Amino acid sequence: MRDADPRVVLGLHRARHERRLLTGALDLGITALDTSFNYLGFRSHEVLACVAADLLPQFTLSTKVGYFPGADRAEHSLAPARLHVAVEQAVKDLGREPDLVFLHNPEHTLTGAASHDRYALAQACAALSVAAAKGLCGAWGVASWDPAPLVDLVDAALPQPSVLMVRAGLLVGARTLDAADAVAAAWGLGGDRVWGMSPFGGSTRAPVWDRINPGVFLRGGNRLTRAQAAFRAAYDLPKVSTIAVGTNDPAHLGELIGALASQVDEQAVREYRDLIRPRSRDQPA
Repeated sequence: MRDADPRVVLGLHRARHERRLLTGALDLGITALDTSFNYLGFRSHEVLACVAADLLPQFTLSTKVGYFPGADRAEHSLAPARLHVAVEQAVKDLGREPDLVFLHNPEHTLTGAASHDRYALAQACAALSVAAAKGLCGAWGVASWDPAPLVDLVDAALPQPSVLMVRAGLLVGARTLDAADAVAAAWGLGGDRVWGMSPFGGSTRAPVWDRINPGVFLRGGNRLTRAQAAFRAAYDLPKVSTIAVGTNDPAHLGELIGALASQVDEQAVREYRDLIRPRSRDQPA
């Protein structure tokens, strides 16, 4: 077994909730697991407890709240009472307190810098802060797919999360990268408290990965596969300490871990960000 590497989290967004995947991750030294209240049709917590209750204590476990079952589809809410109940339900379904609970995509119901949006965000953050203070979770954070709407809302007066999780990697637009940096700075979060997610934009089989060479962003990147190079480069796009990545194959996790010893060419990353910024300034990420 490898020594635990805290920089990789097994994400369950698209992954099957199978015991073999969890044991495979542990065998590789991956001891962090990320899920959400709404994953697997709002059944992720229950299924994890059913198939791997004895394994869960071996993981640092993070989950997310913010989406709730609706009449026709999931609905989003920042209502403090609903968030608090969701955290309580997570504890019940998992059979343990999560180590970290993220406020899930708060931008989904925020429209901009309006005072009511800032109040809604502050109240939602306060609800998770209270949940942590009560011992319902070890800490709380914010997970944002598109942090741009948060830029004008976040400042030092808001409750400060322990972790900010944002999209990372070569498929993330300049607008989103810049917004992630701005939000982290406004909350006073260094790179060691910023996580990345979706480093491949959904799939390593997407045609884009046959057309680009991520190895140019690494020193000696020609020694890695394109997936490995893209994964390693994602830690600097934006600067993050940890990446949550999903898979159904433990061997894929092992391949990605093999890339962590490589060094990113920071100048190449800076030049890349400068290059894409004018092209995507007015485009959605």
